[in-house]
Amino acid sequence: MIEIIELNKFFNQHHVLRGVNLKIETGETMVIIGRSGCGKSVLLKHIIGLMKPDSGKILIDGVNISEIDEAEVNHFRTQIGMLFQGAALFDSHTVRENVGFSLYEHTHLAAQEIDSRVREKLRLVGLSGIEDLMPAELSGGMKKRVGLARAICTDPKIILYDEPTTGLDPIMADAINELIIRMQKRLQVTSIAVTHDMSSAYKIGTRIAMLYDGKIVALGTPDEIRQTNDPLVKQFITGSARGPITAEETQKYSVVADQNETSV
Repeated sequence: MIEIIELNKFFNQHHVLRGVNLKIETGETMVIIGRSGCGKSVLLKHIIGLMKPDSGKILIDGVNISEIDEAEVNHFRTQIGMLFQGAALFDSHTVRENVGFSLYEHTHLAAQEIDSRVREKLRLVGLSGIEDLMPAELSGGMKKRVGLARAICTDPKIILYDEPTTGLDPIMADAINELIIRMQKRLQVTSIAVTHDMSSAYKIGTRIAMLYDGKIVALGTPDEIRQTNDPLVKQFITGSARGPITAEETQKYSVVADQNETSV
């Protein structure tokens, strides 16, 4: 379904993506983990066509999306839904207008048909009957679910999630994880989620890839990532503020401990 080949992206002199290679199979949920600022969201923006690489390719069903024209890009985007980190709802639009936005803008469907789809997608995310509310009237968790309803309103083949559980309490975060799993099973979509929330990554991911220093440095199932012996990956998934203690540091600490013991 999606193949990322030697993807490079610079921002001035800052080399953000350094030859990223990753293959995402049809129907799986690929979770991309990594520290804040490592390029996870930049990678998503390349997949959806909001950014173009300085070099490399992104193939979706064999088509290099960085080489297609604007009209083809717009058509291609109707096949992709995206849940942004902050839900990114339009404050001046109702829930109905937010969820149906792509249909209003990019299709010739009748208003009645769009309204029917909006109500169906809101029902799928457990929010029936809120079509006329404004975003300001919604909780954080409700905004995420409205954002997800908007992402699936065009019946996409691919759904991208940018930090889907950020800013939510543990109970609501788990509810969003369950919703992501349900959407993947029910709609049979290919999903890509970027997150630094390891509880979410383990729960929703078919496979997990770690992005570090602009490259994919680890790839495996949740169990394989959880049980890794790679010190770099282990440091991230355990939330350690520093890396593993080296042999030299161990020796130094032993000397200090011996000196302290002698002085006592």
